[in-house]
Amino acid sequence: MAARLAIPRMLRWLCSALLLAGVLLGGLHADWDFSQISRRAQALYGPLGEGQQRINEWQNLLATQKQLGELEQLNVVNRFFNKELRYVEDIDLWHQEDYWATPIEALWKGAGDCEDYAIAKYFSLRHLGVASEKLRITYVKALTQNRAHMVLTYYARPDAMPLVLDSLVDAIKPANQRTDLLPVYAFNAEGLWLPGAKGNQKVGDTKRLSRWQDVLKKMQAEGFPVETTN
Repeated sequence: MAARLAIPRMLRWLCSALLLAGVLLGGLHADWDFSQISRRAQALYGPLGEGQQRINEWQNLLATQKQLGELEQLNVVNRFFNKELRYVEDIDLWHQEDYWATPIEALWKGAGDCEDYAIAKYFSLRHLGVASEKLRITYVKALTQNRAHMVLTYYARPDAMPLVLDSLVDAIKPANQRTDLLPVYAFNAEGLWLPGAKGNQKVGDTKRLSRWQDVLKKMQAEGFPVETTN
């Protein structure tokens, strides 16, 4: 994500991401028909090439890791996407300044930027059974790079120190050990959250729609079971 990203633009992204984070809840625990998903993806994007193998490996991960404990699932999912995806800016990969890819698009390309990693990890863990309230897609400022960044955070309990799943760092560490990251906003299916001196504060819900609804339409077109919310 480019360093030039401004806070107002982040807010627009967050409004759209609230919808993205929540609308698939109706189908997250249902079986995903990867044969259909691959067929539709090929019809949408053309030959998947090496991306088909990455999609197959994602399918295998989701099918075989459901019995693991949540901490093990975090590590498996984090390592998978950090290994399978190269970090590439949207302008270089998609020839657009701002683009949110579906997990299928990211695996097809074998690349993405920070929000693509976080979104793919979020939906993978939700499909594996991790509760939505334990996961937040979090916008941060990466202080050492002086740029906006996105990570996935995991709360074992509402009052727990979150663990950080980061595309830049393979090791999953508690947020208080990631002093290089300054949290700005976070969201999940339950709402929008702001950091504060007394802990994170919920400041909104997931009912606001935005132009990023196009991402959900792409996922539906790819064959994922999508349930819209009011």
